[in-house]
Amino acid sequence: MKRTSITQTTIALACGFLFAAIPATVFADKPSTIVVETLVKSTKSWNGDTLPAYPAGQPEVTVLRITIPPGTQLPMHEHPVINAGVLLQGELQVNTKDGQTLLLKAGDALIELVNQWHYGANVGTEPAVILVVYAGIEGMPVTVKAD
Repeated sequence: MKRTSITQTTIALACGFLFAAIPATVFADKPSTIVVETLVKSTKSWNGDTLPAYPAGQPEVTVLRITIPPGTQLPMHEHPVINAGVLLQGELQVNTKDGQTLLLKAGDALIELVNQWHYGANVGTEPAVILVVYAGIEGMPVTVKAD
């Protein structure tokens, strides 16, 4: 992870999706306390596939905080839109339909799979809590469950 101290007027937040313009004078008393961390930045999903182009339409951003109890497996699903997440707590294993796996521990970030069947399973002993940001278009679902 790259850590950068900020004393300028613009602070980038939340996986590059949200931006806030804040005058540097607001932080003049403690400018060294502002830290921006790039958790993940890529043109590819976690399995190395290139991300697709954004669909045409009115952009719509969705932010979800998902809590998965220990021993719980989500249903097989896919995402028709680009999304990124940060595991805030616990352990989560992502499994694809074709057998690829990714184990996440608290603090890990990922660029999620797009249009590929997969599911997550809490393989830890505490709830897994993940914050996910979806960059979609109005009217399009962010998740589609398998039949």
